[in-house]
Amino acid sequence: MAFPTHILSAGGIVEDGNGNILLVKAHDDGWVYPGGITEVGENLIDGVIREIKEESGIDASVSHLINIVSSTGVHKWYDGVTDVPTKVMFDFVCKAEGGELATSEETSDCRWVPKGKVLDYITLPAIRIRYEAYLNYNGSVNYIEYVTPSTKECTLKVQRHV
Repeated sequence: MAFPTHILSAGGIVEDGNGNILLVKAHDDGWVYPGGITEVGENLIDGVIREIKEESGIDASVSHLINIVSSTGVHKWYDGVTDVPTKVMFDFVCKAEGGELATSEETSDCRWVPKGKVLDYITLPAIRIRYEAYLNYNGSVNYIEYVTPSTKECTLKVQRHV
C-alpha cells in the first residue's frame, strides 16, 4: 500500500493589537502573511510560531484557528519540473509578543500593514481567499477547498463554516 502524499502547513495572521497585520514579502510569492510547511515531528502550533519568527523576526503566540484549507490540485513548483502535491493548510490568528522586524533567507521585506489595507498588498489569489475568510470570520472555523493549477491561478471549489 502506498501512503498518500500531502504537504501540511500552517499560516499565521499576526495582529499587533493596534489594528495592523504582519506581512512578509516572499521572494517567489510577493506579499503574504507568514507561514509554511511544518517540519518532521513538529506540531502545527510550534510550526507556525517558528515560521513567523524565521520569516519576520517577530515572536508570536497563537490565539485561535480560523481556516482549514485544502489545495487539491497538483501544480508545478517554481522550478517548472517538480509536482507540488495536495496541501492541507491551517491558518491561525496570532498575537505579536515581541521581537524586531527582520528579513530572512525567505523574505526580502516585512512590515505592519493596517488590517483594511492588507488586500492592497496580497496578489496571490489563494492567499487573498484565505485572508478574506479571516476578515469575514464569524467565530466558526472556515473550511476552504481550492485548486491551484499554477501559483498565479486559483479556483475556489468549497467554502463553508464547520
